[in-house]
Amino acid sequence: MNTTLPTKLLLVLITSFCSFSLCVAAAEEKTNVVFILVDDLGWNDIGCMGSDYYQTPNIDRLAARGVRFTNAYSACAVCSPTRAAILTGKYPARLLLTQWLPSGRWDRERNKMIEGRYIGELPLEEITVAEALREAGYTTGYVGKWHLGTEAFYYPQHQGFDVNIAGRDYGAPGSYFYPFEGTWKIPTTGQVQVKASPVSGKEGDYLVDRLAEEAEHFIRSHSEEPFFLMLAHYAVHTPLQGKPEKVDAYKRVDPGTRQGNPKYAAMVESIDESVGRVLNTLNELDLDNRTLVIFTSDNGGFAKATDNSPLRANKGSHYEGGIRIPAIVSSPRSQNSGSVCDVPVISTDWYPTILEATDTPLRPFQHLDGESLLPLIESKSDSLDREAIFWHYPHYNQHPQNFPCSIVRRGDWKLIENLETGEFELYHLGDDIGESENRLKSEPKIASELQALLTSWKIEVGADPMRPNPEYQESIKSKK
Repeated sequence: MNTTLPTKLLLVLITSFCSFSLCVAAAEEKTNVVFILVDDLGWNDIGCMGSDYYQTPNIDRLAARGVRFTNAYSACAVCSPTRAAILTGKYPARLLLTQWLPSGRWDRERNKMIEGRYIGELPLEEITVAEALREAGYTTGYVGKWHLGTEAFYYPQHQGFDVNIAGRDYGAPGSYFYPFEGTWKIPTTGQVQVKASPVSGKEGDYLVDRLAEEAEHFIRSHSEEPFFLMLAHYAVHTPLQGKPEKVDAYKRVDPGTRQGNPKYAAMVESIDESVGRVLNTLNELDLDNRTLVIFTSDNGGFAKATDNSPLRANKGSHYEGGIRIPAIVSSPRSQNSGSVCDVPVISTDWYPTILEATDTPLRPFQHLDGESLLPLIESKSDSLDREAIFWHYPHYNQHPQNFPCSIVRRGDWKLIENLETGEFELYHLGDDIGESENRLKSEPKIASELQALLTSWKIEVGADPMRPNPEYQESIKSKK
């Protein structure tokens, strides 16, 4: 029997509707991603990492339902290189983006070496994780600190983000209180940079709250489609400015039991409240069971803000206090809520982790230096397929215990090469997390192996070397 035209049309409509329904269902099943990046948050500055001073119930709630990484590292002890590593899956040395932007700490008479060369923006040639997800059908949003290039060509909207709110070239706001404006005196030139407001607001607004509000709005606006949101807070970077009522509460804590500056503590608490707002929004929209949430920091805690003990040193230094950071992942594919992972991980790992967690094709030619953490998150493995992790910082800065260095960590062993003096330090972090005992002389074989490994890696990634400074004056340095 011949099929009539109306019947054929009906079959076409039914088939089209079914195909559309399957596409919608497929879109709904995609895993969303929320990446929360805090600036300068120390390794143990949250409750689930042992602090009883900083109040972080929402971050602790995230850890209770996810995986907490106790050996998580930033790709650098300062911010811009770490941010570039997160977005590209490449070591800063490979990117030639090894210094915070625009730097301005080198002194031609006081510093013995000429710094390694570095670029001033995240190259457009890199395929960022945002670009990879956008190609896979995700709506991508950036809220907060960028610090990876200038407005005309290198802002988030040029690097794969559909939405850019508050992402600018500078690394810290003029103020955390509305209108969020201020100035900064550039150390090497004495010139003053004017910091315009990164986001709109009204009298009485606090920047951490405004960014959380924008993050909530982005999630609500795109709840019906797969989305990738980076909420990159300017806090807890200086200027140390907390809400007055919170600062007063921390000032009432016995000074002998304080872990840090009350203003900093108030800022940490506001960050925690912003995390709570994001988590509550996901829960309200029934998105928390299909959203990957990553919480971490870009480097260790600032020396004048917090105490990083038992870790040695602080932001700007490549001892543990400057590069070991908090990291928490809550994944729909996690098997054990509240679990702890001691495997060393680093900023470059987030890119392949996000791709695999969202069933997006990996780009091994791009995230060359990252390993997906999904096997650890899903408790399918207790190790990663790599021998070591590395750092290269051929620069000076004004943070305590900083010096130009290259580093390798293999297992519990950490070798530090001082690029100014040529000297080495060797620590066993399993026995000596505070890096108090240099075991270079007692473990010459291990030191030699690690030195060879580090040298080989620097050649592989094209790490730019330091060079002798012909204008260096020892007499001037000694008076510093």
